[in-house]
Amino acid sequence: MTFPGSRPPRLRVVAIGDADSFVKWAAHLIDQVDDISQHLLLVHTPLVVSDAQRDAAVAGTRFADHPASITRIAFDDVADWLARDTPDVVVLAGRAPFVRLLGREIDRLTRRPVVVSGLPGMSIPALRGALEYRRHCDLVVVHSRREVTAYTRLGRALGVTVPVGLATFPFAKPARVASTGTDLVFAAQALVPGDRAERRRIAEVLRLAAVADPSRRVVVKLRSRPGEVEAHQERDGYTDLLENAPENLVFSFAPMAEALATAEGLVTVSSTAAVEALAAGVPVIALDDFGIRPDLLNRVFDRSGLLGGGDDVVARRFRHPDPQWAAANYFHDSRDSRWWEQVRALVAQRRRGALPARAVPLPRGGALHAAWHRRMVLGDADRTPSGRIAAVLVTPAIAALAALKRRRSRPAVPDALAADFTLAPSPLAEPVRRRSAAYASIR
Repeated sequence: MTFPGSRPPRLRVVAIGDADSFVKWAAHLIDQVDDISQHLLLVHTPLVVSDAQRDAAVAGTRFADHPASITRIAFDDVADWLARDTPDVVVLAGRAPFVRLLGREIDRLTRRPVVVSGLPGMSIPALRGALEYRRHCDLVVVHSRREVTAYTRLGRALGVTVPVGLATFPFAKPARVASTGTDLVFAAQALVPGDRAERRRIAEVLRLAAVADPSRRVVVKLRSRPGEVEAHQERDGYTDLLENAPENLVFSFAPMAEALATAEGLVTVSSTAAVEALAAGVPVIALDDFGIRPDLLNRVFDRSGLLGGGDDVVARRFRHPDPQWAAANYFHDSRDSRWWEQVRALVAQRRRGALPARAVPLPRGGALHAAWHRRMVLGDADRTPSGRIAAVLVTPAIAALAALKRRRSRPAVPDALAADFTLAPSPLAEPVRRRSAAYASIR
């Protein structure tokens, strides 16, 4: 009961994640919201963040100041923890299969929270799997007006009615002091580009940039130290490709905000770090030596004014974005970010009994497929006999089916729309099994 003049109780928000990029996204997304009670659960999967990755992910948020608000937890304990904690809102922060698996755990709760999920990076084109696996959430959060349009259109094409909310990029924050740095910072990506020759070409461009001016550093910003894992498995890592680099070419595992504090400019193919840099006033080169391709995830930079080649990198000809592109892509007026208002409205609806649960059904294939799904997300943390059996029996069939679908896939929407969303499978292919556990490449 709320008495006149009294404040309503603060909403209890719990984020659940595992991999580095998703943990960073969830921590900073929640940090945008004032006057809430918050907690972060890190679920044990093969992708779960190390302590160093956790600290880097939450740097600059309230979580960093209150380490007791972060709990590592086994998957089997999640439902009981939530039943005791009774949060009003749960933010599911992981790759799409992780979100669906946790959704089934939420379905077990008597007092169901509002379930929010979202995508931690630039998400053009909008991918079928990214939305399909989140269709049982109450809200999907994206970060530009262009993405809202793309995912809304994709939802109509799929018959998926999950609401889409707009949030300002949570870790794209203006710098308190303008950078006067001299570093060329390269934001490395695990899967982009995937071709070894293209990665070698990038390494050579970085080496040439270092040689061109030995008085200034080239900083290769990596997300994981040796032995750590990321949301995606890196192939042909830059530490190997740049083994005999000049002394002024260095590697950094610091938070991106720290790297940008000493940056003259940032270079990337398609990392979300570009948005973080631009928000901090650091100019960018979006490397286009290999063209604009779906598998490079760089179509979002078309007409941005940020594209440039290797020669531009060596000469440090960094760019600022076209204003019209910026307004449509991640730099909208912050007053347009209404996702939290949508969440509060959903909580009120649920309390009135007016928001039906979006339960996750068993997959086609029944219990065996469900056991396989669990095993692929949790890996060795899944100790169920059914998971071990399903891994042996189902994995080869799933891998073969995925390969067949990818070969047969064709864009199923007009070209004008295909640039921003697609019904085809993800253009990024990863092994179905990784370290005995990871899942196919679905955002």
